[in-house]
Amino acid sequence: MSGVITVSTLNRYIAGKIRDDRLLQNLLVSGEISNYTNHKKTGHLFFTLKDDECAVKAIMFSNMASRLKFEPKAGMKVIVSASVKGFERDGIYQLYVTDMQPDGIGALYLAVEQLRDKLAQEGLFDESHKKTLPSFPEKIAVVTSPDGAALQDILNIISRRYPIVEVRIYPCLVQGENASESISMAVERADNDGNDIIIAGRGGGAIEDLMAFNSEVVARTIFNCKTPVISAVGHETDTTIADYAADLRAPTPSAAAELAVPELSALYAYVNLFEEKLHRSMKDRLSVWYRKLELSEKRLNMLLPSKKAETYRKILNEKSARLESAYKNKLAVCTGALTERFAALDNLSPLKIMNRGYSLVYNDDGIVKSVKALKSGERVRIRVSDGNFTAVVENISEE
Repeated sequence: MSGVITVSTLNRYIAGKIRDDRLLQNLLVSGEISNYTNHKKTGHLFFTLKDDECAVKAIMFSNMASRLKFEPKAGMKVIVSASVKGFERDGIYQLYVTDMQPDGIGALYLAVEQLRDKLAQEGLFDESHKKTLPSFPEKIAVVTSPDGAALQDILNIISRRYPIVEVRIYPCLVQGENASESISMAVERADNDGNDIIIAGRGGGAIEDLMAFNSEVVARTIFNCKTPVISAVGHETDTTIADYAADLRAPTPSAAAELAVPELSALYAYVNLFEEKLHRSMKDRLSVWYRKLELSEKRLNMLLPSKKAETYRKILNEKSARLESAYKNKLAVCTGALTERFAALDNLSPLKIMNRGYSLVYNDDGIVKSVKALKSGERVRIRVSDGNFTAVVENISEE
């Protein structure tokens, strides 16, 4: 860079150099907070980080500051995760802080961060490895201290929400020198005992108290489980490596119990709703089949021999009745006609005529119809209405 340059050019050049220097990115810097200001309107934190010899300005934006688990104060020694950037307007550089921890736990915090990065690179936290929790578990394992409040919270919630589930307790140490191995062995036992869900956790505490759940052995044991694992460590703001390795993280032990089991009363209502729908559906289906059955029964009845015989019997009875009626009518007509003819014939009968005083004369040739058929002195027979007598012909005269 030669010739006369402007202040803006100089500051921009220096800012660029700082920005491109990888050694100035993602630093862990320790120091004491001074000139601390919490900008209430924006939520940004402005402070100076200093040691016995030097100081550097720092800023932590609100989206990062809101994640802090403690309230920074002037005079507090801290370790910050930050990158160095140039501020062109004033020609200064400052720290842009992304995280902050009290210096007393700085070494632990660094170790946890490094282990978390290592396991993340191995894929232990990938979502593709997460197992789905069963909707209606029958056996739930609880891996925690038998004397802690966390266990009672879990048992109270489960007994209230889903009392039909079997809860198995796998006691272990949750803090101290051998806590990591104790937790790991308890999780392995729970995984091999045929449980449906494992809840592993404890109540809240300082980072030193939670270090057993930040161990590599616990993380790998949880990752290798065949059974879905819910991590329930500390309060809502506490996060451990076990949370990342588990299939599901619960902010508290009580929340883990709520996530593990459904609420039985709600389940009853859900089942009742489906029962009503099933009842209506079956009723409608049965109604349809009953109608089909009745129709089929009618068709079948029409095809039965007895039904056909009954039908033909009705037809025969109807035709017999019609034939009998026709016969009677015909007989009545014939009888009337015969009666009329009998009457007419009776009116034409010689006996009827003879009753009126007429008679019949017979000779040897039969009825005498003319005087020409008679001879004088011939004997004839005369028939009247009430008998016969003989006579001798004497006088024959023609009219």
